[in-house]
Amino acid sequence: MSGRGRKAVLPPAGHRTEPPLAPGGFVVTVTNKAGYGKEFDFTGLPVAGPVQQSLAAAFAALSRGWTCHKTAGSYWGRIRVFAAFVSGLEEPPGDLDALTAATMRDWRERHIGTNTGRGTLRSVRLMLRRDPRLAVGPVAEELARRISGPTPRRQSYGQAERDRVVLAAQRQFRAAWLRICENTRLLDRWRAGGVTVGSREWRIGRILDHLARTGDVPLTLCPSGRAQATHYTLLGGRGVERTWGRLFATRGELTALAVLLTDRFGWNLSLYDRLPAPTTAPSAGETASVTYQVQIEKHRAGGGRWFSTENITDSGADSPGRLITQALEVTAHARALANILKPGSDLLMAARAYQREQQHRHLDRPAPVGPLAFGVSERMAQRWAHNHALGGSPFQRARRTTVTDQGRPLQHTRGTHESVYVLPDHRVQHASREVFEAGAREALEQAHTVVFGGTVTDGPDPGHQQTATVDCQDEQTSPWPAPGGGCAADFLLCLACPNAHVHPGHHPRLAHLHQQILSLRSALDDRTFGAGWNSHLQRLQDLRGRIGPAAWSAALARVTETDRTVVQLLVNKDLAP
Repeated sequence: MSGRGRKAVLPPAGHRTEPPLAPGGFVVTVTNKAGYGKEFDFTGLPVAGPVQQSLAAAFAALSRGWTCHKTAGSYWGRIRVFAAFVSGLEEPPGDLDALTAATMRDWRERHIGTNTGRGTLRSVRLMLRRDPRLAVGPVAEELARRISGPTPRRQSYGQAERDRVVLAAQRQFRAAWLRICENTRLLDRWRAGGVTVGSREWRIGRILDHLARTGDVPLTLCPSGRAQATHYTLLGGRGVERTWGRLFATRGELTALAVLLTDRFGWNLSLYDRLPAPTTAPSAGETASVTYQVQIEKHRAGGGRWFSTENITDSGADSPGRLITQALEVTAHARALANILKPGSDLLMAARAYQREQQHRHLDRPAPVGPLAFGVSERMAQRWAHNHALGGSPFQRARRTTVTDQGRPLQHTRGTHESVYVLPDHRVQHASREVFEAGAREALEQAHTVVFGGTVTDGPDPGHQQTATVDCQDEQTSPWPAPGGGCAADFLLCLACPNAHVHPGHHPRLAHLHQQILSLRSALDDRTFGAGWNSHLQRLQDLRGRIGPAAWSAALARVTETDRTVVQLLVNKDLAP
């Protein structure tokens, strides 16, 4: 982007109070949460002056809720796309109130087909709606048309993919943790006077003390003009792990830590730039565990800045809080040095940079403090993935995996959880199909348990025993045997028994029983009817289907008083086997 489009402005001594739109109405200054301002000059847009001024006013009004330059830059890029579209019209409008519905329909059709295009449509619509001249009329109606949300391009990890990412991060972070903890123990012993003066350990301890206070080991300037570790022979080499890496994590190792935190807690990549070091929560005499209070920032959810506190307990090696403990140990010296160089600094994600930043360009991210850098940038994430042959930044996919595995919102709303994370995710969809299939199988099995379990015959068998509902082939082989022999099932349950035989002589009584149970449905609440009568009703309905609706209805004309009496006893459950 040219300097005419936007320009960084150093933060003033106090809070910014001036309006974002400069006199003249063409330059807008957006101030981020760190107090840095960035100017956006609308005079460079290829549209008429009044259009430039109207877009600047709308941009300024919208920008009052922004706290980072990244958001402003995103909207600025989309304004430029819109300005290029307007300038390419056969008759470009002299101002925004000259836009027509046909023009806006053409604009929509050009961009509605892609995620990027739909994002552009939404951003431009928000700005145009800030112009009161477009609040009503055909253009307003065109702007009010629904724009569907983005189709998620990132999917959660399958188990094998996740294992590969997490293993890479664990290996790198654990190596850093072991290295820094080992050297920290030596430094603590040296400072406590527990190392023999003049010994190799004592000399290394003295170097570590210098390193902790300055951020580097003692250096010697070579004839070539390049500095190298003065005591590299004593330290075992000139590499990072043998020199300043003894007490400080590299930015790659910090990225590995962030990957593990996202996998465990589902935190966003942007959160790590300004994540305060966790504090310990008060405990009631608990000594075997420690609970950390972690302050989580989610600026999108609260009109600029929004915080929540998560309590995370370290109660052992496999507990979630153990990773927080290790993160504090790995970053302890970097945080302590940052606080010396800039009192009040205590960001958790601190690492030693290979080279000092000559000019702080990424103004939304924390400025370096001496040799220390903070947070994890998108570029760092991409580089980490490339170094581990993972094919792309793992943070969005790792967060999506954790969120969908948790099954509940993490730092976002229930609506976002369902619409953005759960419903579009292929892994969730596949798992849901398996659940639906399992549910269908269960329903089928349940359906099989509530169908007529016996045999429909053309006539009675003299060898069968009559019951109140069916003829029984052999009560000694009942699925519900009585303790003293025979069958313990009630007469309604006979309809589920494989020993049951139903012939036309049973039809009137069973059809009448079916009718009476149906009448109970309106007299009882759903829970009571479902528990006591639904399975019997379903078996009778299945039997009705086997016999035929016509024969079943005709049987009602043959119901006797004995049938009515028996059915009444069955319905009242006064008839025992």
